[in-house]
Amino acid sequence: MPTVVLVRHGRTTADAAGVLAGWSPGVHLDQAGVEQATALRDRLRAVPLSAAVTSPLERTVQTTDLVLADRAVPIHRDDRVGECQYGDWTGGQLKTLEKEPLWRVVQAHPSAVVFPGGESIAQMQHRSVTAIRDWNDRLGADAVYVVVSHGDIIKAVLADALGMHLDHYQRLQVDPCSVSVIDYTPLRPFVLRVNDIGGDLAGLAPSRPKRRRRRTSDAVVGGGAGR
Repeated sequence: MPTVVLVRHGRTTADAAGVLAGWSPGVHLDQAGVEQATALRDRLRAVPLSAAVTSPLERTVQTTDLVLADRAVPIHRDDRVGECQYGDWTGGQLKTLEKEPLWRVVQAHPSAVVFPGGESIAQMQHRSVTAIRDWNDRLGADAVYVVVSHGDIIKAVLADALGMHLDHYQRLQVDPCSVSVIDYTPLRPFVLRVNDIGGDLAGLAPSRPKRRRRRTSDAVVGGGAGR
């Protein structure tokens, strides 16, 4: 099965202002976000990507364009990896939302959360994991591809890959322009990286791109010697 490189978009003006952007239109990267995406482009240069899948929102599309600026990689937009539908919370100040009773449920019991006028966190996880599985099938077993998405989406996908109950997904941290990597096999996913904001990504490149050795579903007893 494929290797999925999950990338959160770069920092936005909404992030810097403490605003929950959600599906608000016109939210773009700030200067720090542009610099983060440009730096990630250099880090990903050594990885032969089969394709890119991006959330349709401006900040993810902008990040994708910057990261792949000098590469001929097919880019696909998929609403299913778009931001959580926060409903009435969209556009709210985080410091104000923290005072809402629902905030504590989001922190302690997210599997029970339904955002007023929006979707549930469980629905968000289902659609995003379904999207990843669909793209795995579509792109094929030898694919290494990037998915540019959002913090809560990536956390939900990682939680699924780790076999974590959704109530524990807040234990995961996903920073702007961080890289998280999942290697999918027929039996189980292997989570290779989480919230990597500066590591060398060259190791994600298969040693023989034309004849990639498929990973076994078995975990190495004792940990093995690494990739």
